[in-house]
Amino acid sequence: MEFASPQFWVAGLEIIIINILLSGDNAVVIALACRNLPPAQRRLGIFWGVVGAVVLRVILTFFAVQLLLLPYLQLLGAALLVWIGIKLIADGLPASTPDGQGNPGLFDLGSAERIEVLRGPFSALYGNHSGGVVQVFSESGSTPPTAGADLEFGSFGFQRYALKGGGATGAFNGIASASYLSVDGYRDHSAARKAQFNTKLGYQLDAGNRLTLVATGFNQPNAQDPLGLTQAQVQQNPRQAQPVAITFNTRRSLDNLQGGLIWDSALGEHDSLRVLAYTGSRSNEQFLAIPLEAQQAATSSGGLSSLDRDITGGSVQWTRRQDLFSGPLTLTAGAEYDTSAEARQGFINNLGVQGALKRDEDNTVDSLGVYAQAEWQFVPNWSLSAGVRYTKVDFTSEDRYIATGNPNDSGSTSYGEWTPTVGLLYSVTPSFNLYASYGRAFETPTTAELAYRPDGRSGLNFSLQPSTSDQVELGAKALLGETTRLNVALFSIRTEGEIVIARNTGGRSSFSNAGDSSRLGAELMLESELGAGLSTHVALTFLNARFDTAFRSCAPLTPFCNPVTGANTAVVASGNRVPGVPNASLFADLAYRNPALGLRGALELVANGPVAVNDFNSEYAAGYAIANLWAGLEQFVGRWRFREFARVNNLFSKQYIGAVIVGDANGRYYAPAPTRNLLVGVTATYSF
Repeated sequence: MEFASPQFWVAGLEIIIINILLSGDNAVVIALACRNLPPAQRRLGIFWGVVGAVVLRVILTFFAVQLLLLPYLQLLGAALLVWIGIKLIADGLPASTPDGQGNPGLFDLGSAERIEVLRGPFSALYGNHSGGVVQVFSESGSTPPTAGADLEFGSFGFQRYALKGGGATGAFNGIASASYLSVDGYRDHSAARKAQFNTKLGYQLDAGNRLTLVATGFNQPNAQDPLGLTQAQVQQNPRQAQPVAITFNTRRSLDNLQGGLIWDSALGEHDSLRVLAYTGSRSNEQFLAIPLEAQQAATSSGGLSSLDRDITGGSVQWTRRQDLFSGPLTLTAGAEYDTSAEARQGFINNLGVQGALKRDEDNTVDSLGVYAQAEWQFVPNWSLSAGVRYTKVDFTSEDRYIATGNPNDSGSTSYGEWTPTVGLLYSVTPSFNLYASYGRAFETPTTAELAYRPDGRSGLNFSLQPSTSDQVELGAKALLGETTRLNVALFSIRTEGEIVIARNTGGRSSFSNAGDSSRLGAELMLESELGAGLSTHVALTFLNARFDTAFRSCAPLTPFCNPVTGANTAVVASGNRVPGVPNASLFADLAYRNPALGLRGALELVANGPVAVNDFNSEYAAGYAIANLWAGLEQFVGRWRFREFARVNNLFSKQYIGAVIVGDANGRYYAPAPTRNLLVGVTATYSF
């Protein structure tokens, strides 16, 4: 996937998330039809050292994930918590931790061949925190071998340098890439740097057995966080950092290293087996803007959060394909086990310098899941898919920081849930399909959500409970002639015990359970070749996300709040909009391609509806619409291929809010997006 592609630089985090979860191809249709997909396109179940099976089923959708990798989006601060609830997978290895936290920075798009997104009821089969599933698949080495380099430069000091090479010979193939990216940032105090590598090696043992080795890693040191702004500050100067961000030098450092081995085996005419094992480590150090007086409190965890996490897991997958009463039948059954061991510490943030220890604990998360699924075309035009999964997640915390006023907060908790799914597909004609599906999803609190108690006491927030959701989707897919594709869908998601932000201040969030919520929506996707090299792509989503029952939460702009005792809380009314979610989103483009001239380009429109910034809906980030323009050239000179591109984002330099920090206690809800900005780049590739 090329950085010059129109998908790469679509601005705005909210529209990205909406498109990931709600837009693009409807997962169910392909899920029901996946009996014809090869094993490599089905998701693995995981069960360390135990034989079982899991399905890997991934559904293609359109653009979206790439933007989240760019370090300068650190300006969004706490908004990256939206990745909680989305399961991330890179070349079969989980980029999410066992408790459900995902880091899209682990994806290396420089070597990505494709990105696939599964959302809707059947994402529940991927287990805890799989309200959506994003998978990145790296390229495989091919013949002839190639080696190339990328250079990219842009506004706000953006620079990216990358190398990539790969090839195949005999039974062996492989690809490796490495990149370095730095940016000064649109806002003050938003500079970032990132170094990354990705390697995938494959070896064909014999006709029925193949080994694949995957290794990934990245280092992102001291990425500055400018924090959110108030409405008045946005009007005054949207590029400024929050003053306390400078005072406390708010920043975040990330390190990730992960590797895994995959064995694919054909067991016979009807059966196949896949076994996967992986291990890795992740570290996170974050300096927060918390007043020194508050940090000194006996129960405070300080203003510097530091954690080191080791993760391990594995999988076995068995798949059987056969006919039943002359109809294709695919059976899968599986199990998975993942574990993480986390050392979490807290220190005083003494104006950007590490101070005294305030927290010290060891946290362990174990996740076990088993499931089975069947897909059957029982008559020529009808297909049925049904599955069930059981997930169990255990949290254990051992407190090592015990002091006067800060007791031993060791403890443990366990969550488990069955999640069934069922879907029905009717092929009216070969070019027109109707479908209906139902699924139940299960989302436990993550370690990050358990980390702090809303009442300010020390220890983990073990009172937080999982949320469960029932999802229903109805839709249609149609080919209109030979050049146009249309998808439409209606969906309903009803959630019990929604996990919401109870309090958010200085970059630190605590969470609680609300009552029930609902998300009702519709989506449309249109792709068409218009002739003369022109094409268009339109994705439109309408979403009505609201709380169905009233609940109490910290009142806006209160200096202190205790949701447990009710101090400084207020009632969130039934019918209020769920914050952080736009009521509508749109992506549309008009693209041109002339292969004879090596010319391509597009004009894009990105639009987002207004977004509530807290549960009380007391303020909104206004909706917006922006235009982007890009063009690229390609030439072949002997064994060399050259590509150049130029891109202008936010063509008319509109000022708008790109993301919100939900429920910020100081009213610093808003993260302004960049105005007009330019990106240019060149790629040179040599074929041996």
